[in-house]
Amino acid sequence: MSGLRQMPAPGEAEVPLAAPGRNRYADLLRVVAIFAVVYGHWVLTDITYSRGRLSGLDALEYVSWGRWITLPLQVMPVFFLVGGYANAVSWTRHHGRGETWTSWVRGRVMRLLWPASVYLAVAALAAGLAMACGVPDAELAQAGWLVALHLWFLPVYLLLIALTPAMLAAQRRFGLWVPVTMAVAVAGVDAGVLGWHVPVIGFANYLLVWGSAHQWGFCWHDGSLTRDRWRPWLLGGAGLTLLTGLLAWGPFPVDMIGAGERITNTGPPSIALLAFAATQTGLLLAAEPAANRLLARPRWWRLITRLNPKVMTIYLWHMAPVLIVAVALYPTGLMPAEPIGSLRWWVLRLAWFAALTLVLVPLVSGVTWAERPLRLLPAGLGRSGPWSPPLLVLGIAAAMIGLARLAIAGFAPGGSLPWTALAAVGSGLLLTLVSGHAPADPARASAPPG
Repeated sequence: MSGLRQMPAPGEAEVPLAAPGRNRYADLLRVVAIFAVVYGHWVLTDITYSRGRLSGLDALEYVSWGRWITLPLQVMPVFFLVGGYANAVSWTRHHGRGETWTSWVRGRVMRLLWPASVYLAVAALAAGLAMACGVPDAELAQAGWLVALHLWFLPVYLLLIALTPAMLAAQRRFGLWVPVTMAVAVAGVDAGVLGWHVPVIGFANYLLVWGSAHQWGFCWHDGSLTRDRWRPWLLGGAGLTLLTGLLAWGPFPVDMIGAGERITNTGPPSIALLAFAATQTGLLLAAEPAANRLLARPRWWRLITRLNPKVMTIYLWHMAPVLIVAVALYPTGLMPAEPIGSLRWWVLRLAWFAALTLVLVPLVSGVTWAERPLRLLPAGLGRSGPWSPPLLVLGIAAAMIGLARLAIAGFAPGGSLPWTALAAVGSGLLLTLVSGHAPADPARASAPPG
């Protein structure tokens, strides 16, 4: 989940839903994972109302066994696994037609930045209106942080998109040694952070841990993880053995989200989270044959095809209903506050889920309809040239920095709008857009002059 995405879901392949040969299991994993993210965030967010003030609490801090809940709810490795698979499919196909790194990366990046920019614009506008209405700074800052926290996924995924061609080439040359080397590097970073207290280097694990899951998607695509039935079980068993040892004798908590711990598994990601991701990946890939038999039934496949295109929209907007329902129900007394973890609290979670779902469904439908014009927008403008790759790199870097700052500070830090972060994302979008456009015939465009 969090250290706590019309356009495709996180890592969605650029093929029609009914395309022959489409990996239905990858779509199923994406859909199941987004529901785990949504309801996981909702169950762990407790709203309080006292003396005219709304506030929020992390339910994990008040439920003694709550840390174990994070094991089934931590599904972000699934998004990176599926993203790696989809990026391998897309780059292989487009590169085979002669498309360049710049053109492919630009297209993938813009399909993320357009809908993300819509979300950012609406959230910033809502924060500005709340300021104008006199909402207290502390209350506004907490609300702004709540609806921005999940944006951490985007800068990490943007970086992995940019690195996909190089990392896929490494995968084809060195095979499984690539993720093995990355796992060793993760352990080295953790040793530096926890053993020698080396500053800054922990941030490398955002790339190494989530990049490992993305790399396993490449291995899924080329069959190196699945060509023999024992291989997924080997990955899962190795991950489970390492995870058990790290939790039993290491310094890592069982909490795979990391909130409220001195040593966390997600901020930055740890070797324990990587072991958990390996366990999860191995079990999921081992279940692929059985799941494909289920997906062969038209009824189930039609359901997945309806939900799959909306995954990114659901991811971006799923915390907005929390604020809407909190403002509507708690001050009026329609949603009573109960002690966290009590029987009545758990019963009221069902009403909480129902209210949030009733808001989310029309919200997602409305946003999907409003974003339809985005499909007509170009992935790039202007003539491509030697300046295109540097502009694209600058654009991705600016967008990553802005999104990371928003994920950390929220949309109203200190009760004011984060203009610098918003400007960084806007600049990144603009630089990426003007870095050029794809040629009409990539094969001809990539041929030598004459």
